[in-house]
Amino acid sequence: MTDKPPMDSPIRLHKQLAAIWDTPPGWGRLSAVNHTILGKRFMIAAFVFFAIGGLLAMLIRVQIATSGTAFVGPDVYAQIFTMHGTVMMFLFAIPMFEGLAIYLLPKILGTRDLAFPRLTAYGFWCYVFGGSILIVAMLAGVAPNSGWFMYTPLSSSTYTPGINADVWLLGITFVEISAMSAAIEITVSILKLRAPHMSIERMPIMAWYLLITALMMLFGFPPLILGSILLELERAFDLPFFDPTRGGDSLLWQHLFWLFGHPEVYIIFLPAAGAVSMMIPTFARHELVGYRSVIVAVIAVAFLSFGLWVHHMFTVGIPHLALAFFSAASGLVAIPTAVQIFAWIATLAQGRPRYDVPMLYLGGFFVIFILGGLTGVMLAMVPFNWQAHDTHFVVAHLHYVLVGGFVFPMMAAIYYWLPHMTGRLSDHRLSVPAFWLIFGGFNVTFFLMHLTGLLGMPRRVATYPAEAGWDWLNLLSSVGSFLMTIGFALFVMDLVVQVRFGKPFRRNPWHARTLEWAMPTPPPSYAFASLPKVTDRADRIDADSEAAALAAGRGYLGQARNGWQEILDVDMSSGRPLAIVVLPRRTYKPLVSGLLTGCFVLCLLFKFYWLSLLFLAFAIASLLAWSAGTGLKEDMGDLPIGHGEMAPTHWESDRPPSWWAMALACSADATLYASLLFGALFLWLVAPGWPPETVAGPAIAPVIVAAIAVVLAAMAGRRAVSALQQQVAPKLWLLTAGLAQLVASLAFGFMAAQVPEPTSHAQQATLFVILAYGGIRAAIGVLLAGFGLWRNHAGYLSARRSLDLRIGRIWHDYSCATGIVGLMAAMLLAYLAGNVEAPR
Repeated sequence: MTDKPPMDSPIRLHKQLAAIWDTPPGWGRLSAVNHTILGKRFMIAAFVFFAIGGLLAMLIRVQIATSGTAFVGPDVYAQIFTMHGTVMMFLFAIPMFEGLAIYLLPKILGTRDLAFPRLTAYGFWCYVFGGSILIVAMLAGVAPNSGWFMYTPLSSSTYTPGINADVWLLGITFVEISAMSAAIEITVSILKLRAPHMSIERMPIMAWYLLITALMMLFGFPPLILGSILLELERAFDLPFFDPTRGGDSLLWQHLFWLFGHPEVYIIFLPAAGAVSMMIPTFARHELVGYRSVIVAVIAVAFLSFGLWVHHMFTVGIPHLALAFFSAASGLVAIPTAVQIFAWIATLAQGRPRYDVPMLYLGGFFVIFILGGLTGVMLAMVPFNWQAHDTHFVVAHLHYVLVGGFVFPMMAAIYYWLPHMTGRLSDHRLSVPAFWLIFGGFNVTFFLMHLTGLLGMPRRVATYPAEAGWDWLNLLSSVGSFLMTIGFALFVMDLVVQVRFGKPFRRNPWHARTLEWAMPTPPPSYAFASLPKVTDRADRIDADSEAAALAAGRGYLGQARNGWQEILDVDMSSGRPLAIVVLPRRTYKPLVSGLLTGCFVLCLLFKFYWLSLLFLAFAIASLLAWSAGTGLKEDMGDLPIGHGEMAPTHWESDRPPSWWAMALACSADATLYASLLFGALFLWLVAPGWPPETVAGPAIAPVIVAAIAVVLAAMAGRRAVSALQQQVAPKLWLLTAGLAQLVASLAFGFMAAQVPEPTSHAQQATLFVILAYGGIRAAIGVLLAGFGLWRNHAGYLSARRSLDLRIGRIWHDYSCATGIVGLMAAMLLAYLAGNVEAPR
């Protein structure tokens, strides 16, 4: 697994790598792009938001502890329960798992960092700034107040005329930038940046969980982003997508929201389950039983989760055949979940379990999550669902699944990996009483809520009559919630004590057999002084013996070269090294881009639309500026990487991580676009008032011009790459691609502007958005063509270094395909509805 040691000593190698990878203290920390720092920041910020969400939960329990409580009025209560759900779902659960993944993934994969460090930093700033908008709005008394799911028509401008709903729509969309960037980052990093020869079947089990979760985010979040954009367009510009009096339908929002919302539950659960699958083999002192079966089960859960969204809508009038299908699918998802649980139990049964504080929290996870799963099967049955829908029974089930399935495993994970982060061990004096207070308080709080739900107490009510007989149950639930809060306070105190006063240790206190423990603790900025060669499954590593060899530089990339931050790009399947990826070093650019993006969102929130365009232009320019100074101006050829092997830099390789990132970004955008077309079809088939009396369609001439232009842009983009690879200047073809995309953008924009009165009917509004969307994609193509021209002029392109143009080619091809689909959809939307009127 190791090679002969280099001439440099381990200490000198450490100093050389630290000089390249370290982040300076003080204000220099704002320039951090290192995954260790950013992972910790995500988790700390998520904890802060968790504390805020917990405080809001306490206010809810005070308000409904007894009947007729006048603690807060109904308006403030609506803001409190809306913000509690929003904070916990969007600002705690997803970012907490992102932080753990960002910190841990390179370490368990045997590499030094993630694929796109600046994208990770940009995602963090978007997360913090977007979350801050929501919290400041709450403090100002204008927080969202329509529920964390923002159902229409309650969230429409008719019933929520202030900026409350706009804060949610724009703030959450801002935060989703972080989620989508993390999804691309995690997916590409797992597939392309593993330790050399770590084939895909040798990956640690948590990498499988995180890969599948990231793919779920990539395809699950776009429907919510689209729904938020459409609802904000309705609120800001009166485009009636959800107004049934003008051809819209409120159920469209529910479909778009739950297309995201149900996969969201498993997006939260699966990373926690991955952590469980890493910890149990360590404490059982036995490798995970059924490794491949667990992987298949996780894939099945992910697949089924996208077919369950309607079980949140059983009471809205779904046809009986559809009810039967979604009910069966909702029950079926329990099978692959049970496979994972039985694999964990079998691992414990076959091993010699060692009991410690993480195992205490894992035990709490088993009890609470299994109970939540049982009530989930009950709610999957349509007759019972009809009775329990929108009662406290559903609230209790949700908390048993999410707190049991995420919070308890994450607390176990914190105790398991905190020694890795701090280099210190806990004495556990506070952790055990903290657990029992949390576990007992949680069950007192939420088990009794099952009973209030079965007695008919609806959710989201600020008061209830004394005659209902719910007082004593609610009072006990509130007492339990305060016990749980005391437990969380002790948990935080225990973490602080461990970080400040814990006992130092040398390495690997749990005797784990995974790669993150084959490094010093706390870890250096570069993680591994040299990269391991993995020839067995990554949960069978002798971490202690491997650590010394890697620290001495006897693995891959065991040297500091050219001041580069080097990692290896590997083949997705076999793990064979393909290229040296040179990562960008620390910079303030992601912070600047995040601030400019935040200013753009704030301008939209306060309806300064012309000023928002200025900040949008600045934000785009700042993102393009990330590439300034990156790249090579000469061909390097193949370079030594260790073990007698050679590889080119990623700029000279075929399909490096950035190529795959663009492909995944197009896939996510295609999902959003497919959701838009689904919305158009749904309104056409279901919404009242379709088709309108007079339907306006785009004129034939601009349709033909747009179609020819996007095809020409795709052809020119391909010819630019071919010309460069044949050592011919690509300038003419790049100019052609840029001009063709400009013509396409103008043609789409002209057609959108010609749609008559898009505020009068959802058909015209949908037609307007489809055409405008095509224009935006073409405008991005103009930017990419211009970017290619600049990179060529600056000397960053050659026959070997054609990566920038190949990335642009992906977008030109995608813009062509979706542009043609959009034109066909626009023509069908207009001309198949009948009574066509030529556009004025």
